[in-house]
This record gives sequence, C-alpha cells and structure tokens, in this order.
Amino acid sequence: MAYQTFRQEYLQVPPVTRAYTTACVLTTAAVQLELITPFQLYFNPELIFKHFQIWRLITNYLFFGPVGFNFLFNMIFLYRYCRMLEEGSFRGRTADFVFMFLFGGLLMTLFGLFVNLVFLGQAFTIMLVYVWSRRNPYVRMNFFGLLIFQAPFLPWVLMGFSLLLGNSIIVDLLG
Repeated sequence: MAYQTFRQEYLQVPPVTRAYTTACVLTTAAVQLELITPFQLYFNPELIFKHFQIWRLITNYLFFGPVGFNFLFNMIFLYRYCRMLEEGSFRGRTADFVFMFLFGGLLMTLFGLFVNLVFLGQAFTIMLVYVWSRRNPYVRMNFFGLLIFQAPFLPWVLMGFSLLLGNSIIVDLLG
C-alpha cells in the first residue's frame, strides 16, 4: 500500500525534475556506498579533452557532496524550484525546459573552466532558483521566518546565508 502511494507520488513529479533529482540522489548514494568515488565524477578539462572522459561533463552536475545538511539543502531547493519551473513557466513545454537545462549547463561548464570548480551541481541549482525568482517577481518569500522579501531577492538571500555558513560565494555568483 505505502509502496503504491510512493510510486504514484513519484510518477506525478514532472519528467525532467524526476530524472535529474533521481540521478543526483542515486549518484550520491553510489558514492556513499563506495561503488564509485568523487574522483571519477569531478569536472577536469584535461581528462575530458585529452583522455575522452566525456561523462565528466554530466556527472559533475550530479554529485553534491556527502549526505548531510548541505546535500539536503541543495536537494530541497533543486526539487522545489525545478518542479515549480517545470509545472509553471514551462508547463507543456518540456523541450524548452530541457533546452534551458542544456544551455545553462553549457554556460556553467564554460564558466567552470575559469573559476576551477570541480562540481557544478550547486551552481546549477542556484541558476534554477534565479530563473524561477525572475519569472515570479511578485511572490513573497519567507526565509526561516526571519526575513520577508520578494522572490527576485531570493538568490541574494541565499548568497548571504551561504556567506554566514562560511562557504565561498563563487558558486552562488556562477549560478
């Protein structure tokens, strides 16, 4: 019974969101179970172009680090804003949404060459949050019950929160 409910809920998630979120969770699970290592996934232009390890162009977007607060935070934001974009602005336009994914990924990869980031998934999530926030400028947001603001300021609030946690803002600026 519970399996059927979970399956129904899972199948109701839009296809691009479902595929990307599932790939991220499975990749992280594979690393946690030591089936693969992050060294097999990270973005390394030399290995991509000289040794033809083309999978690194995709796998660096699928790993968000070990399971913990940062991983859960990224998965929640990824799932929520990816789904809202796919069900809202891109409803019935899956091909356009996939094109936005590919175009955003291409730009992140090019910028990643210059800032030496090895995993671009978090920056990609910030890109999705930014696109959603710009397409929904009148939505009022509440950040942990402390701060109320309009949606276009969400990426900036997240960058400030990232700074408070002691993280580098390069990822937030790249997204």
